[in-house]
Amino acid sequence: MRFVTSSMNSLEPESIGELIADCAGIPSSLQAENLPLPRQIAPPWTVDERCLAQVADLDAYV
Repeated sequence: MRFVTSSMNSLEPESIGELIADCAGIPSSLQAENLPLPRQIAPPWTVDERCLAQVADLDAYV
């Protein structure tokens, strides 16, 4: 019986240095332009009494 093994190369960086080097190698044609952020459409999320009631007894379960 014959076994065939192959080496697999990981595409994930193993260190922050490798990640930075990978990012630095991205061609400028593929990099995002500095476009303005879209304006906020939805109102900001706020906590009301109904939200608080949903987690009122959370400590009992944790």
